[in-house]
Amino acid sequence: MASNRKTLFTLIGIGLAMLALGFASKPLYDTFCKVTGYGGTTRTADENLSEILDRKVTVSFDSNVKDLPWDFEPEQRKMTVQLGQSGLAYYKVKNRSNRPIVGTATFNVTPIKAAPYFIKTECFCFTEQLIQPGEEMSMPVLFFVDPQLDDEKRLADVKDITLSYTFFEVENPTIEVTHSTSTPQEKADATLRRDAVN
Repeated sequence: MASNRKTLFTLIGIGLAMLALGFASKPLYDTFCKVTGYGGTTRTADENLSEILDRKVTVSFDSNVKDLPWDFEPEQRKMTVQLGQSGLAYYKVKNRSNRPIVGTATFNVTPIKAAPYFIKTECFCFTEQLIQPGEEMSMPVLFFVDPQLDDEKRLADVKDITLSYTFFEVENPTIEVTHSTSTPQEKADATLRRDAVN
């Protein structure tokens, strides 16, 4: 009887440990990806203080939506930058539906081995974006490719890097979803009038 009780408590303990590990796995995996660049995860920085090298790479921009009635595309398809040089790219999004929608974007970089060296200093990723019906918005990405990429012999063949974003609808947004009756043009006009008064 005591041995059955001991087995029961052991199994309950193992079950609870597995449940806790299940809840912790996503944050642990995300942290691992950010540190190592695994899965094409890039790094972020507050500013670019890098030395600019002569070596150049071409950065291509890709966009996707997942079950979302939005048009989403890069405003430029490619950009050539020197290692350490800041690059500024824009993505354009338009809500084609008749309701306000909150979306969020995930990203990855290929080739995966170059991901730890692709650093974003400003990005719209993982931030909830509220887009009103018919509204169109331009979103910037400020980035640089770390000059340390040039120090790695295994990265000598990296001449092209692709930054890819995918937008998803947020099921339970943390920002308030309000339906604006103003068109984007009306909002812009109102802003111009307000600025003219001030």
